[in-house]
Amino acid sequence: MPKLTLKDLDLHEKCVLVRVDFNVPLQLSEKTNCYEVVDDTRIRAALPTIQTITEAGGKAVLLSHLGRPKGQPDPQYSLAPVADCLSELLGSTPRFSSETIGSVVQKTVRNMPNGSVILLENTRYFPGETKNDPDFAAELAKLGDLFVNDAFGTAHRVHASNVGVAGHFSLAAAGHLLEKELMRLGHALEAPTPPTVALLGGAKVSDKIGVITNLLEIVDYILIGGAMAYTFLKAKGIPIGSSLIEEDRLGDAQAMLDRAQGKLLLPSDHIVSTALNALEESKTVSGSIEDGFMGLDIGPETVHAYTQKVQNANTCIWNGPMGVFEVPAFASGTKAMAQAMASATRNGAVTIIGGGDSVAAIKQLHLHTEVTHVSTGGGAMLQFLEGKSLPGLNALTDQS
Repeated sequence: MPKLTLKDLDLHEKCVLVRVDFNVPLQLSEKTNCYEVVDDTRIRAALPTIQTITEAGGKAVLLSHLGRPKGQPDPQYSLAPVADCLSELLGSTPRFSSETIGSVVQKTVRNMPNGSVILLENTRYFPGETKNDPDFAAELAKLGDLFVNDAFGTAHRVHASNVGVAGHFSLAAAGHLLEKELMRLGHALEAPTPPTVALLGGAKVSDKIGVITNLLEIVDYILIGGAMAYTFLKAKGIPIGSSLIEEDRLGDAQAMLDRAQGKLLLPSDHIVSTALNALEESKTVSGSIEDGFMGLDIGPETVHAYTQKVQNANTCIWNGPMGVFEVPAFASGTKAMAQAMASATRNGAVTIIGGGDSVAAIKQLHLHTEVTHVSTGGGAMLQFLEGKSLPGLNALTDQS
């Protein structure tokens, strides 16, 4: 790690301002008419950092955003339900503050006993958060003696609670989760054990151009799925029917195919239909797709070919679904890749998964504990895979 980490800090009797990523899904309970946490993965991921601070006799003051409340308070984006979930996971009752900055919060923090935890209300209730406003960052900084960033999921954002605030501390360090994410991904990019495979899906080529360009220099194969595959296929002159494409990216797709020299693999067959809701029209086709039909998942031939590549890999990185995963009829390709990743792990491979649908698939199959690493960041992971720096990391104190 080029930056300070939690183990470099003296935490005893210190107030530690911690940027966590508690941007978790909530749903309104019919029984209680209150919002409840649906998936606590990101909260669990932050526990080691929180517990390290409290066990050392420090105070953990937690900052997070939730959703997109557009710079003003919105009850559906309150972190209060997250505080309830955190309480259950910690086995104690952390404080929750309905305020994020100001004299009331400052007094509350000062009066907290060492070893305690407080979660502050949504940082995005303030327009200064996403604007990286220096005044808002300065107010946040009044709440701590030290700063720790443990929010990999927002490390690619230039926001006040992860970048601006860090500049107000002489010591700003990475938490355990951020350190773990960077070590796992960094090793996969800088010192992967070959053969190496990247599995990339999703809707848009434009979202993955930088990732593909960078990974072509690192991996042995890139396996393409999702709607982005059809932009590549059309660039090759293969009929794709009514499949979703980015017309303005056909040139980019062709340039990457030329550069790849056989490293970039595309689907050879597809599960197609006339529309997402026209399940009775779905069928499997090889090669080209006829007019009126659109590709919605990779077909069995492609599943077999991709599975072989993944299972034979010693390093495999996956980001993005292979099809319209939210519709069960078009989820088989994504689920098959989740199973292939777990199988590769059992064979000794280093396997890393990121991106919402990819992670959702492996969790649905209860295979998330059978891969090496499940990343908590989608956009941050993509930016890292592009070879770009992360502002949230850059803002931390350098190792001497």
